Amino acid sequence: MMKRPFEVERIDHVVFRVRDLERSIALYSSVLGCEVVRRREHLGLVHLRAGTSMIDLISLDGSLGARGGAGPGPEARNLDHLCLRIEPFDEAALLAYLSAHGATPLAAAEVNFGAEGDGLSLYFRDPDGNTIELKGPASVAG
Repeated sequence: MMKRPFEVERIDHVVFRVRDLERSIALYSSVLGCEVVRRREHLGLVHLRAGTSMIDLISLDGSLGARGGAGPGPEARNLDHLCLRIEPFDEAALLAYLSAHGATPLAAAEVNFGAEGDGLSLYFRDPDGNTIELKGPASVAG
């Protein structure tokens, strides 16, 4: 059996699809004390600091939120993906490992913003279709 080429350190961020972005920002910031650290209006995305992790909110009417189909409800999902912070991030080793376990990355690794800043990440789906992001260390401080 192939040796896993990384260790999971923690959850980097969770992404929720929301109906009313401003209402959700108010709850997470005012009620829970999370700080808005970045807004990406062109994506309908807001990043909030939650301790050492992040909570990302994506508006259903934004380009990212629309990809998930119907809005949150009994027959639709509101969790976009789970991101696990891993170490080290060796794209070739990750691709080989995932392939050996029947998991196909959705695209090549790309730089994405996370709890530590911008760094490489890879996405794939679990057997039930849930999207998992494997995120490496920040290459640029965020």
